[in-house]
Amino acid sequence: MAEEAVRRKKKKARRFYDYSLLVTIICLSVFGLIMIYSSSSYNAQINDQPSYYYMLRQGVIALAGFFIMLVISRMDYHFFARFTILTLVVSYVCMILVSFTPLGVVRNGKKRWLGVGPAIFQPSEMVKITVILVLAVVISKLGKEINEWSSWFMVAVLVGPLAVLVAANNLSAGIIICGIGFVMMFIACKKKWPFIAAAVAGAAAFAFAAPVATALLNAGILQPYQLNRILVWKDPEAYPLNGGYQVLQGLYAIGSGGMLGKGLGQSIQKLSFLPEPQNDMIFAVICEELGLFGALFVIFLFLFMIYRFVLIASNAPDLFGALIVVGVLAHIAIQVILNIAVVTNVIPNTGITLPFISYGGTSVLFLMIEMGMALSVSHQIRLEK
Repeated sequence: MAEEAVRRKKKKARRFYDYSLLVTIICLSVFGLIMIYSSSSYNAQINDQPSYYYMLRQGVIALAGFFIMLVISRMDYHFFARFTILTLVVSYVCMILVSFTPLGVVRNGKKRWLGVGPAIFQPSEMVKITVILVLAVVISKLGKEINEWSSWFMVAVLVGPLAVLVAANNLSAGIIICGIGFVMMFIACKKKWPFIAAAVAGAAAFAFAAPVATALLNAGILQPYQLNRILVWKDPEAYPLNGGYQVLQGLYAIGSGGMLGKGLGQSIQKLSFLPEPQNDMIFAVICEELGLFGALFVIFLFLFMIYRFVLIASNAPDLFGALIVVGVLAHIAIQVILNIAVVTNVIPNTGITLPFISYGGTSVLFLMIEMGMALSVSHQIRLEK
C-alpha cells in the first residue's frame, strides 16, 4: 500500500500545468481593469456614478470567473464531453428566446441580450464555447471520416443554424463563430482546397465589399445599417456626424498617442468624444495614453498567449484535448485581430470587444471558462523524466 501511494504521488507530480498561461491571463485581466477605469471614469461620473463604477462591476465578474477557471482547470477535460448535447440544446433555446420572444433585451438598438430585469447576458458568448465543444467531440469521434462530405454536412447541420441565429442579431459574433469552425475543421481535415477556396472567396468579397454588400442587402441578407457601416469604412470622413464619428474619433486617439502616449489617464478622446470608450474602442484609448509601446505590449501578451495555446495543443494527450485548445486559440486570435482591425479602420466597424480588456461581464466570464478548459488540457499533459 505504501509503495502504491508513492507511485501515485510520483505520477501526479509528473503532470504539467501551464503557469505561464495562467500568469498571462492575470496580466491581461489586471491591465484590462486598469484601462477600463482609465477610459470609463469620466463617463461614470457624468452619469452620477462613482469613477470606479465600470471597473468594479467588471472586477467582480472577472474575479468570480477566475475562481471558476481554476476549478475547471483542475478537472479532467473529458468530463466536458458529457455536456455536449446539453450545451447545444441550451444554446439553441437561448438564441431562439433572444430572437423571437420578449425575453430578448434591446440595448443601443441591438437585440443581443437575454434576461429578466437586471439579470442579463449575451448568449452569443456561450455559443462560442458550445461550437468549440461540439466540433471537438464530433471531429474526435469521426476520426478520418471527418474528411467525407457527409461528415461536413453533419457538422453544418449541427452548428450552421446556430451561427445563423447569432449572426442575425450580432454579425461580429457570427463571424467569430464561423471563424472558429473554419480553423478547427482546417486543422482536422486532410483536404485543404475547400478552405483555400473559401479564403480566396472571402478575400474577393472583402476587396469588393461595397457592391457585394449592396447585393446582399437587395437579397434581404444584410440590414441597411450593416451596408452603412461598409460605406463608412470606405470613406469615414464623408460621414463625420453619423456612422463615421466613432471611427474618426478612434483614429484621432491613435494618432495623438505617438510613440509613448500622453500618459495613463490623460486621454482627451475619452472625454465624451469617443462613444463608450471602455467597450469596443478601448484599444484606441490604450494607443492614446500609452502610445505605440503600450499597443505593442498588449499585442505581445496576446501573441504569447497564442504561443502557449500552440504548445498545449501540440502536447495534448489526445485529439479531443488538442481540438479544444485549437478552438480557444482560434477564438482569441480572431477576436483580437478583428477588434484591432476595426479600431484602426482596416475593416468595417462590427462591434467586437478586445478579450479580457474591453468592458463586458458576459464576455469575461465565458472567456475565463474557456481558459479553464485550456488549462485543464495542459494539466493532463504528463512530463517525461
